[in-house]
Amino acid sequence: MAFHSVNSSPISGTKLPICYSVPGQLIFDMTTTSVRTSTRPDLIAILENNGFRVTGPRIEIIKCLEKLPDGFTAEEVAESLSQVSRATVFRTLKLLLGANVLCRLALPGGAPRYSLSRAEHHHHTVCVNCGKVGEFRASTIERLLRAIGSEIPGEILGHNIELHILCNTCGP
Repeated sequence: MAFHSVNSSPISGTKLPICYSVPGQLIFDMTTTSVRTSTRPDLIAILENNGFRVTGPRIEIIKCLEKLPDGFTAEEVAESLSQVSRATVFRTLKLLLGANVLCRLALPGGAPRYSLSRAEHHHHTVCVNCGKVGEFRASTIERLLRAIGSEIPGEILGHNIELHILCNTCGP
């Protein structure tokens, strides 16, 4: 899978490019309020390219992940695939996390939720009531990193931002 650099200038004080896209899939970019196109990664090809066997159970897990809404737990995947062992589900999720095509999100007081990644560099919203996961990109966060980069002793290698929200469905 190839990621294409949208803006290859690094964040000041870091070696990180500002953003990337995966060709062919729609992404809402908050920096420009526009929709761009990039593709969802081919999860089977990613397993093969990383030297992992593509087994029947892994194919079933991948099919399940592609049908699930964003914000699923490992337990939900395991429960929906009674023919696949729980251990295989967890190991496959770990492989996909390592390949950076799955995002792991921590909820306060709850089991981690997962979401298929749609862009290399993005941030998340997580509804604390229903667990729905959203992705967003905001140039303000990148500007903040540039601004504080010189004040941090050391080199910023990355960051994760999760906003815990009440989604429009659960909110007042």
